[in-house]
Amino acid sequence: MCTSISFKTADHYFGRNLDYESSYCESVTVTPRNYAFHFRHAGDVDSHPALIGMAFVVDGYPLYYDATNENGLSMAGLNFPGYAHYFPPCSDKTNVAPFEFIPYILSRCDTVDQACILLADVNLCAENFSDTLPASPLHWHIADNARSVVIESTVDGLKVYDDPVNVMTNSPTFDFHMLNLTHYMGTTREIACNRFAPDLTLNAYSRGAGGFGLPGDLSSASRFVRAAFTLHNSVCDSDEQSSVGHFFRILGSVAQQKGSCAVEHGYEYTIYSSCCNTTRGIYYYTTYNNGALTAVDMHREDLDGSALVSHPMRTQQTVLWENSPVNE
Repeated sequence: MCTSISFKTADHYFGRNLDYESSYCESVTVTPRNYAFHFRHAGDVDSHPALIGMAFVVDGYPLYYDATNENGLSMAGLNFPGYAHYFPPCSDKTNVAPFEFIPYILSRCDTVDQACILLADVNLCAENFSDTLPASPLHWHIADNARSVVIESTVDGLKVYDDPVNVMTNSPTFDFHMLNLTHYMGTTREIACNRFAPDLTLNAYSRGAGGFGLPGDLSSASRFVRAAFTLHNSVCDSDEQSSVGHFFRILGSVAQQKGSCAVEHGYEYTIYSSCCNTTRGIYYYTTYNNGALTAVDMHREDLDGSALVSHPMRTQQTVLWENSPVNE
């Protein structure tokens, strides 16, 4: 499963945890302005804003998990099993396959408002990338520096939800997560006070007791609540180093450790965590076995080119030694 957040200090940041049981050799991939997107039903786009994000590149095509375009619009696909529903192509809509949805939006739009206008004409159609890569059941988080929305295609059609929380996780639908948040209205970062029974002398025995009841399990509902609480109550300075570090701290509050979430064929865990400074086009990430930050600046690539540029994830732990280890 996954968690995505949108966050703003002096710059705007967008990123996510990718939680799954296996990796597909993802790489930080820059799609330059003149890379031609050939959409299955929506025509071709030969020129567009450059993109940067994490992708599984297959036959020269970037299957983006999350991406940001050079104008600051970001988008991430998150697992949505049991609820995602894609439709047959229809003649009165623009038909877009789920695997090309992120490039379709980010190649045409610079803001969430523009994306919402475009979405009114979109039909997410049931089409696989290939025989070996079927369509994944997803919903999508889209954000810029002013607004955040969630897009869900269910049996009831395509829905666009405003996301004032700036957080998204997985199933069930977004309206459930917003309703579920109301269960935690009494949760606070402040010192706990006795509302249980005013006639009883009850005193908090520990700092942080105001957050009692905040869920700690790995379900999508609990991760949504915990990420929302951390995002909206934690504070940091507005410089780049502080903002990026803080972003990863928020994602760390909902990260999954290998072995703590068993699935049919192994264990789900946080394969990578990402944070893109959408203002500057810098993509930061960590991986499960490498907690050191790695960064890719899209503006250091040839954005007027036509070929993808991919940087494989650094998965081996990087250690900065203050003194040299003894060779034995």
